[in-house]
Amino acid sequence: MVVERGHVHVRKGDLVEVISGKYRGKRGKVLRVFPGEGRVIVEGVNVVKRHVRPSQKFPQGGIVEQEAPIYAAKVMLVCAKCGQRTRVGRAFLEDGTKVRICKKCGEQIDKK
Repeated sequence: MVVERGHVHVRKGDLVEVISGKYRGKRGKVLRVFPGEGRVIVEGVNVVKRHVRPSQKFPQGGIVEQEAPIYAAKVMLVCAKCGQRTRVGRAFLEDGTKVRICKKCGEQIDKK
């Protein structure tokens, strides 16, 4: 399951739902996107334990839980208006700017 390089349908800050795997049905906010790898980091999904040495950031060291990347193809965007997971469409506004739209209700996702 590989997403074409450079083409990820979600952006940082989007609300997404996991559609397959261990975390199926879980919703969370996208924290980081890796378009070159086709992966995303979602809040509360794919949490792993890391052993960390004491440093400036973690003076105590020890075991820290953090989110690991998952394939972008395993997540779907959740529309803010209809609340359903949806595919992402593209449209142009009158001024020529390209925006993402919900394929279910037609609502504009990018509010700029």
